[in-house]
Amino acid sequence: MKKPSKPLEISIRASNQLGQAIERARKRLDLSQTLLAKSAGTRQATISNIEKGIGSTKIETLFAICAALGIEVVLRERASSSKKPSSTQSWFE
Repeated sequence: MKKPSKPLEISIRASNQLGQAIERARKRLDLSQTLLAKSAGTRQATISNIEKGIGSTKIETLFAICAALGIEVVLRERASSSKKPSSTQSWFE
């Protein structure tokens, strides 16, 4: 597995973008779908379906794939978000 020179940062706002981001992270590490699947404890077909945006996947599987790729999920406020919490509540109560 090769180590990329620049950190990977991708904003994801739709489910199909998640698959594209996983594919990009996998290719940056020069991993096959089969090797990633084995490392994440899932099947190659699952990786393929996620990358193509087909079907649905358990959140646990997505976290296992992220862990195998050495990436994490970070939640932050959208840059142009018009939906804001009231002054008495925070985003993550």
